[in-house]
Amino acid sequence: MRRRDFITLLGGSAAAVLPLAARAQQPAMPVIGFLGAESPDLFASRLRAFRQGLSETGAVEGRNMTIEYRWAEGQNDRLPALAADLSRRQVNVMAALGSTPAVLAAKAATATIPIVFFTAADPVAAGFVAGLARPGGNLTGVTTLNLEVVPKRVELLHEMVPTATVVALLVNPTSPTLAEATTRDAQVGARTLGLQLHVLHASTERDFDTAFATLVRLRAGALVISPEILYNARIEQLAALTVRHAVPAIYQYRQFVAAGGLLSYGSDEREYYRQVGVYVGRILKGEKPGDLPVQQATKVELIINLKTAKALGIEVPATLLARADEVIE
Repeated sequence: MRRRDFITLLGGSAAAVLPLAARAQQPAMPVIGFLGAESPDLFASRLRAFRQGLSETGAVEGRNMTIEYRWAEGQNDRLPALAADLSRRQVNVMAALGSTPAVLAAKAATATIPIVFFTAADPVAAGFVAGLARPGGNLTGVTTLNLEVVPKRVELLHEMVPTATVVALLVNPTSPTLAEATTRDAQVGARTLGLQLHVLHASTERDFDTAFATLVRLRAGALVISPEILYNARIEQLAALTVRHAVPAIYQYRQFVAAGGLLSYGSDEREYYRQVGVYVGRILKGEKPGDLPVQQATKVELIINLKTAKALGIEVPATLLARADEVIE
């Protein structure tokens, strides 16, 4: 081989090797740890909203960041181990979504990794943040009015069914922070109206039939369903049970009324998952969670299923119909 050919070959080899070396030196894509309280099939619409929020900041899964998903499948006792696993993997930011126990598990797992949450609980009272305007620490996120309006749900249900003097409240005891706050607020609403309130427990799907059988035995004339991720994922099933047992019921989301439930009073959860995605994307860009104010809901909607009301023999008060944001017939 001539010397000139050898030099040319050597130069070509170096050119081929250098890009590989340069690529090897490039930093790995940032990783988001997604801690979900339920299963992915039940989170489909929420995941779309979360990814939409991320995309608004320029973060696209598989292009410039990756997501490590961990799903508790509705079992709150699995959340601490899943959160600890994400912490050990040193993800860049953790999204704790779907339940107050998920936020508690993430908070216990790390004091350094940024955490963005979505919860119905009061994040200050629960100890997640120091304040709403300036959270401090490594947590921030989005909170709804779905807990604060629990007394209003009791009031609306009483206005719809004034003859029901005994009311039941369904809560998940494995989410004690949320269950206790909901029970306290519902009791305040019930006492104000002179109603007797019975608290029913359902921590798994298997408990639903037992809870409704207890409701019938107690002769409860109406049911308030607590804001809870387990119940969110089984809205249609809960609506069907209220229809089967002919019990007037109120929940937080429109889907409950669309599936045959009588009333809903709350806000759109998908919007909050989008907001969580935005915050996660902003943190990936360098912002600190302690400097990002906790976002709060500003709008709630009242939805009434007129067909269900007629089937239950309920004449909806004109004043209630006038205040409804939507009437399903």
